[in-house]
Amino acid sequence: MTSIIRVSSPTRVDLAGGTLDLWPLYNFLGGAQTLNLAIDIRTHAEILPTSGEVILESADLGETKHYPNVAAALADTDPKFLLLRVVLREIAPDRGFHLKTKSESPVGGGLGGSSSLMVSMLKAFCLFLERPLPEPHALAHWAHNVEAEILNTPTGTQDYYPAISGGVNLLTFDTKGIRQEVFPLTGSPFESKFLLVYTGRSHHSGLNNFEVLKAAVAKDPKVMEALRNLKTVSTEMVAALRDRKWDLLAGLFRREYEARVRLSPAFTCPEIEELDRVSRAAGAEALKICGAGGGGCVMLWCPEGRRETIAEACEKAGFKTLNARPVQPLSPPSASGFVS
Repeated sequence: MTSIIRVSSPTRVDLAGGTLDLWPLYNFLGGAQTLNLAIDIRTHAEILPTSGEVILESADLGETKHYPNVAAALADTDPKFLLLRVVLREIAPDRGFHLKTKSESPVGGGLGGSSSLMVSMLKAFCLFLERPLPEPHALAHWAHNVEAEILNTPTGTQDYYPAISGGVNLLTFDTKGIRQEVFPLTGSPFESKFLLVYTGRSHHSGLNNFEVLKAAVAKDPKVMEALRNLKTVSTEMVAALRDRKWDLLAGLFRREYEARVRLSPAFTCPEIEELDRVSRAAGAEALKICGAGGGGCVMLWCPEGRRETIAEACEKAGFKTLNARPVQPLSPPSASGFVS
């Protein structure tokens, strides 16, 4: 009998270009680039063999469901287990199992937690059933389409790559498809200046991005200008990373925040605005909204030696700091990295 399978995957903080990875939005702009950073807030999928029954256990829901076989599991209509059932249908397992899932990301945290969990489950089932694991682009494409079906809304693709590859991910979107470069963190300031804070308010990324997509299809001039600004910031941040011009990052994060709020007021909220005020007063150089905003997590960019002081100020104001750290590439990187 197959031994127990355990898989975990990183989540991510998007650094620049978020929303632009939504098809066909990047085509309206002549292509786009996104940057994101894998972090050690992880999702987990564990599969144990059984003699035929199917057990689905979600630590996040605090619930476990038992079925006599795969067919019975697929016939269930409990909406809370839709994600697991759709994955089951995609995988079509030929044997019994006990699937346990868990996410360390806050619900609606804007860290790509559902995308990471999808990758963890697909990886785990491929290992459990001794099937070949798709290469990164194929795995991201598969996970992206499955999640779009579950959410019933357009979804972007950038969130799946850090779960697969770790590191700093540069994704280029154009008419030919998606190209990926993965950079290690060596020589970069991400390990010392990065602070992740949860606002305490959940968000719904699919709805925010869908509103942007509809406005772009309608050629809303304000939205299109904001999208072009986001693309410019992303292009400049890619150049700054390649040239190791770390002093430019704080200003680029601030410009990204300003362009994102102009894109739609739904990307911010009173909690984010208060956190921006508190963190800047404590010395933070910039605030970066994670995902589609409206709550969730934010990344603060801290001066050297000020990270703990800023974290204390955020905690005192009622926000929750998360002990998150960047994750190095999970496979050999395809670029030389940031070594000076």
